[in-house]
Amino acid sequence: MLFDNHGRQLNYLRLAVTDRCNLRCFYCMPEEGLNFNKKSQILTYEEMERLIHILADLGISKIRITGGEPFVRKGLIPFMEKVSGIEKIDRLSITTNGTGPLDKIKNLKAMGIHSVNLSLDCLDKARFHKITRRDEYDQVMTYYRALLDAGINTKINAVVMQEHNLEDILPMCNLTHTDHVSVRFIEEMPFNGGSKGYKPIEWNHNKILAHIQSAYPDLEKLTDETNSTSLNYKIPSAQGSIGIIPAYTRTICGSCDRIRLTPKGELKTCLYQNGGFSFRDFMRNGATDKEVEQQFKKLFAQRAKDGFEAEKQKSSAANSFESMATIGG
Repeated sequence: MLFDNHGRQLNYLRLAVTDRCNLRCFYCMPEEGLNFNKKSQILTYEEMERLIHILADLGISKIRITGGEPFVRKGLIPFMEKVSGIEKIDRLSITTNGTGPLDKIKNLKAMGIHSVNLSLDCLDKARFHKITRRDEYDQVMTYYRALLDAGINTKINAVVMQEHNLEDILPMCNLTHTDHVSVRFIEEMPFNGGSKGYKPIEWNHNKILAHIQSAYPDLEKLTDETNSTSLNYKIPSAQGSIGIIPAYTRTICGSCDRIRLTPKGELKTCLYQNGGFSFRDFMRNGATDKEVEQQFKKLFAQRAKDGFEAEKQKSSAANSFESMATIGG
């Protein structure tokens, strides 16, 4: 087992395979997009597979594929099939915006995908278009239903934004009455790629919970899994569950078991960390597997205690509004 310098076991890798996305959600990036990485700047699938094998030997057993939007990168399914076959990887999951091809769902099912997180911030077509700047609502809802029909463990990730989707909170909770789905509400974070400024949020996890309880006063608290990012609840007799993720207030940092590799191969031991060590350059300059392993151990031994400490360590020149797509959601 692998532990950081604060005694927390690390066993979960969030691996971003691309920074590109076919949506333009305003809380993630500007309408014109980002200065996306060139193909030569991002890790190859072979480089990612090599890093996964090394991390698996260090105790990483859970992997979530993220982006950008993972399915915009060609060859994703064959890569995931290889990862799913690595003996020490127990859980392979993916986060997607649901605009990808429906026929890939059968591949996810066949490889034994543990869960699919579907990014969906509202249940209204006009609001969806305003938030994402794209007309893909019908496709995303079709994708959602296809995931449920396939019997895949499905979670909806909804970013709560005061000016845009508060009216969707209760309708999204209502999905859990009939659907075996976990609807998770996420506090808005400052990683918007400079598309807008940022101020401390009003709708934190406490206010989101109070709003849900106003409609469901008998909301039940569930027992959260160890290292869970969400505080989980259930409407009595509902098929699914409700989660609230305090991503901005960061009350979950004390049990964090996650690390991130960006599309460029930079290791982030915290979401709020500035920059990160480039394993892409390290490997391309000839580092052996043993040297890569030792570098991981060195970086894990220097991990910030929580997101606030990591944020304080940022240089004054750091971009406070880095896009989530470049970090790896």
